[in-house]
Amino acid sequence: MTKGTPSMGKRNKTVHIRCRRCGKVAFHKSKRVCAACGFKRGSKRTSYNWRKKSKKG
Repeated sequence: MTKGTPSMGKRNKTVHIRCRRCGKVAFHKSKRVCAACGFKRGSKRTSYNWRKKSKKG
């Protein structure tokens, strides 16, 4: 099993498409959920503390 250049040529399937809510290419086609904002999972947007920039005082 090779992990290098030959396996990179097989990456030709589109998994994520453009999200209607946030506009990022993060909407999973088969899961039907956006990885960036959590669209279709609920009304709350997905947010993580590690994503936010800390404010320098």
